Amino acid sequence: MASLGEIAALVLVAALWGGTNPFLKTGTEGLERVKKDNWALQLLAEMKFLCLNYKYAIPFILNQCGSLVFYLALASTELTLVVPLCNSLALIFTVATGKMLGEDIGSSRRSCLLTKQHSSTFCYRCCPGDAADCLGSWSLHS
Repeated sequence: MASLGEIAALVLVAALWGGTNPFLKTGTEGLERVKKDNWALQLLAEMKFLCLNYKYAIPFILNQCGSLVFYLALASTELTLVVPLCNSLALIFTVATGKMLGEDIGSSRRSCLLTKQHSSTFCYRCCPGDAADCLGSWSLHS
């Protein structure tokens, strides 16, 4: 069983990964307008655009901090817990952050089902046998 500190670190990873995804998406707006003659100059121009764009650079740095915490968590936590927990929660954080930013994420019923599915994985991994208690009652009505 994972300790509370390990679970907190994994939730932090998911928050950093999932919470920055919508910001990374919006930070790349305008990248398609960068045009150069050959592929090498194009690559350099795109890298310059992204590195000098604070709307991309700050979420990217935070995202990479999440990767660092993930790497450190791998040393002390079971792989079978780390990967599903981080990926499931990162998806939930991505959907929630995107929704707060006004992104169209599909129907609320589909979002709720997706969230419930990934929360079930989280609860099963963290408190096996008590997953139903962990989830509580879910309403699928939009």
